[in-house]
Amino acid sequence: MKIKMLLMLFAFAAFTFTSCEDNKKKDEMEKERMEQMEADREAEMSAEKEKMEMESNSIAAKAMETDTLSTLVSTLQTAKMAELLKVSEGPYTVFAPNNAAFNKVDKATLDNLMMEENQSKLSGLLKYHVVEDEIMASDLKKMIQDNNGEYKINTLAGSELTAMMNGDNIVLKDANGNTATIVQADVDASNGVIHIIDGVVMQKMNK
Repeated sequence: MKIKMLLMLFAFAAFTFTSCEDNKKKDEMEKERMEQMEADREAEMSAEKEKMEMESNSIAAKAMETDTLSTLVSTLQTAKMAELLKVSEGPYTVFAPNNAAFNKVDKATLDNLMMEENQSKLSGLLKYHVVEDEIMASDLKKMIQDNNGEYKINTLAGSELTAMMNGDNIVLKDANGNTATIVQADVDASNGVIHIIDGVVMQKMNK
């Protein structure tokens, strides 16, 4: 009888110990799950904060903050390219025509490009001002010097711009032989850099 009682006590003790261990493991697993959820939440919040900081300092945001680039901002919005230069990490280099540059463009031509049915043409024009790389002015000057005074730049439009020096100024020559000068260099952005230019460069027009 005593042996039976002892066996029952051992069995009960073993059951109780096992139950305690199971509960302990469950508690530990729940704790780990909660800690992982908290870590995921903090990581998500951190990523969202970084995204907001990036977008608030993006090329598009910098352009919107610059009064002399208001016409460029309007064209980017019409061509649905503002979002690209806002959320894309890039890096990009944008040769940004100022308002005075757009004023040199024939009004009828610009008005025509701003029409909804010509969105692809406007987008092509703007992409001719964008390079998928970050090129600071000092780097561009060195590239020009290292290439006998001229450096070919590939743009998002698939056509080239030719960079050269005119005294201390960097000048861009488009496919039609027209030029634009960088009047303000190295406007730093989170996804690249802006160089403000005094002319609108254009791709070769099909005859």
